[in-house]
Amino acid sequence: MKNLAIFASGEGTNAENLINYFKDDSRVKIKLIITNNEKAGVIARAEKYRKNVQIISKKALETYTDQIIEFLKIEKIDLLVLAGFLLKIPVPLINAFPNKIINIHPSLLPKFGGKGMYGHHVHEAVLAAGEKTSGITVHFVNEEYDKGKVILQLTCAIDENETADSLSAKIRKLEFEGLPAAIETLL
Repeated sequence: MKNLAIFASGEGTNAENLINYFKDDSRVKIKLIITNNEKAGVIARAEKYRKNVQIISKKALETYTDQIIEFLKIEKIDLLVLAGFLLKIPVPLINAFPNKIINIHPSLLPKFGGKGMYGHHVHEAVLAAGEKTSGITVHFVNEEYDKGKVILQLTCAIDENETADSLSAKIRKLEFEGLPAAIETLL
């Protein structure tokens, strides 16, 4: 059995999707939900499923990295899944979990990645660039934003009258399909 920790900063729809997707799978246990935002919607979603929630501030993530690594190892976490987590992962944490930290990004990397490129910022940039397709990328996390080795990409067409909101809805569907599929390939 693989123990997963999901890191999320926002509503937690991807976290909830993963909880439901793997709820009857004996290979996977969603053991922890970690957020940096005490007002994040992911907290209520996680509590609904009786998941252990840890709130770790940006300062704590940077200052107490060694203790966080120790906690994750005590909890026997095998895979860290960044699902809308907006903080940069400290290098010692990346080094402690080599090829065991994955992220989902709402564009086809390497395009539209990097610092500040999340959520609607990405969709607006994709539309402003006149792209004909977009999609999602699930990738390993390394020291640079959105530069880790790609695990999986899924694409969708961009319609002539596409808006950031309509593109976001298409991307969300791909995320719900792609993130569990990427985890499956890593099992």
